[in-house]
Amino acid sequence: MMKHVLSIAGTDPSGGAGAAADCKTFCAHGCFALNVITAVVSQNTQGVRGYMDITPDLIASQIDAVFEDIDVDAVKIGMVSVPETIRVIADKLKQYQPPYIVIDPVMVATSGHRLLVPEAEQTLKEVLLPMADVLTPNLPEAEVLTGKSIESLHDMEEAAKAIAAMGAKAVLVKGGHRIADATDILFDGHDFHYYKGKRLESTSTHGTGCSLSSAIASNLANGLSLPDAVGAAKEYVFEGIAHAEPIGKGHGPIHHFYELYKKAGWTK
Repeated sequence: MMKHVLSIAGTDPSGGAGAAADCKTFCAHGCFALNVITAVVSQNTQGVRGYMDITPDLIASQIDAVFEDIDVDAVKIGMVSVPETIRVIADKLKQYQPPYIVIDPVMVATSGHRLLVPEAEQTLKEVLLPMADVLTPNLPEAEVLTGKSIESLHDMEEAAKAIAAMGAKAVLVKGGHRIADATDILFDGHDFHYYKGKRLESTSTHGTGCSLSSAIASNLANGLSLPDAVGAAKEYVFEGIAHAEPIGKGHGPIHHFYELYKKAGWTK
């Protein structure tokens, strides 16, 4: 039976990140895509121009509309920019208890535009982070969460442990910002798992974090173990970057449907 995966995130009219990337990723993994919008974001491949938060009541209504009608097998949470948004999502997820919750702590866009107001950082850590089956911070986000600089793989391990101590069941510290390589480290609460990756010289990196966390949520919903879900998600994003089409004038999106296009004979 097809699994149902819910994105709770902001929009992206250029289609490369946010709810658009989440839903494309769910579909690419054979899941039915559901989405709740937390903010309407004006952005494209060149950056974020502005955004407007959806009211807490409307966010709650959207979540109710989904869960009262459809069984949800996993939830991926992305942009939650203000404390009120964080609290209403946490309250609703406590009410409905989905099997898996994957949180991508979106704080700053690739372009440098801040997407989480400073006063929401503590709310995120105290209210939402402890609900995560998996939290997927990149290096800058992990530094904000821990208050410590991360320079080495050992630092990444220590950051993962520190964030897990805040309540997350598992933490994937993403190494895409590392100069030497693109190694990610998963701490599952007991053991560390290393995911070594080759660095691709590409400008098609818009929405990679959204897509990775959504792929993990899809893989968990489809029955993969956490280590395997992360490994398969990393490979999915790598192939998406490697085979991306040139879209936009800035950092374009990955190719979310590369494997499907290949099977259909539509790739070069």
